[in-house]
Amino acid sequence: MKILVTGGAGFIGSAVVRLAVARDHAVVNLDALTYAGSLENIANVADDPLYAFEQANIRDRAALDRIFAAHQPDAVMHLAAESHVDRSIDGPGGFIETNITGTYNMLESARSYWVARGKPEEFRFHHISTDEVYGSLGAEGMFTEDTPYDPRSPYSASKASSDHLVRAWHETYGLPVVLTNCSNNYGPFHFPEKLVPVVILNALAGKPIPVYGEGLNVRDWLYVEDHADALLLVLEKGALGRSYNIGGENEARNIDLVKTICGILDQKRPKDVPYADQIAFVQDRAGHDLRYAIDPSRIRDELGWRPSVTVEEGLERTVQWYLDNEDWWRALQNRDGVGQRLGSKG
Repeated sequence: MKILVTGGAGFIGSAVVRLAVARDHAVVNLDALTYAGSLENIANVADDPLYAFEQANIRDRAALDRIFAAHQPDAVMHLAAESHVDRSIDGPGGFIETNITGTYNMLESARSYWVARGKPEEFRFHHISTDEVYGSLGAEGMFTEDTPYDPRSPYSASKASSDHLVRAWHETYGLPVVLTNCSNNYGPFHFPEKLVPVVILNALAGKPIPVYGEGLNVRDWLYVEDHADALLLVLEKGALGRSYNIGGENEARNIDLVKTICGILDQKRPKDVPYADQIAFVQDRAGHDLRYAIDPSRIRDELGWRPSVTVEEGLERTVQWYLDNEDWWRALQNRDGVGQRLGSKG
């Protein structure tokens, strides 16, 4: 299979690219190389004959048409997106243009290509989304694929819009699509603006470790390499027009996650005082959803998938990766927004 992966130099996209090439799929990586993308993320496959790279933006329809014609993929995995809630609060326009208009461009380019090839039955357009489209949960309950959409931030609203477009292109034009909505990812190559890498890097630098509010917000944590495995499985075996929720089966409060990371660092790189002493509670994010939790029954029952990594195992691996790859994250420290409080304009 030849797979066109959008956003393949980003965090989740690069995990998909690395795994797909390891499984002998040909991969065309389409990435605009914005602030969160890095070719270092896929350096280990850069010289593989199964791999090709195209620097392009999904806002550019002409570039997309050229790439489809040149590479003739058998499937699309659409991951390219603006994805940081805090950035969406400060500047929602880029999220509308990339996540909504960019997805529209991808759908139209893919549809034109699919029609021109005679609508091959094996073609797939896999749209990768987030559990944040469902809104916020209370102390009980879980998101299922039938949970009504209730997005609360510019980011989640833009992703909800893109999900609706994908479903409409399937219903209206027959484009063969599958969709996935995932919980919070973490792991190697995570751009240093999200919670897990911020905790690790601030701890190592001796800086305050910021925790929004009282740290009581709950998330389901999914190790990124598990997620990549699930995404390829849905691409290959998911039912057309079907959506699948992908969760890590690892719910944790933010404060407990932060303390776990600090405890791992206490063991791996001990110092005179516990890293948890650096925790600093800061003003909460505007519209901060209380809890997300995924019911993964559908992907488990229909496709036989479950996560292989517990949150304790995954965090230990992640901390060790950051300790072993200082050159990677040091090179990103001067990129836009890194080390700054974002989302405060809300």
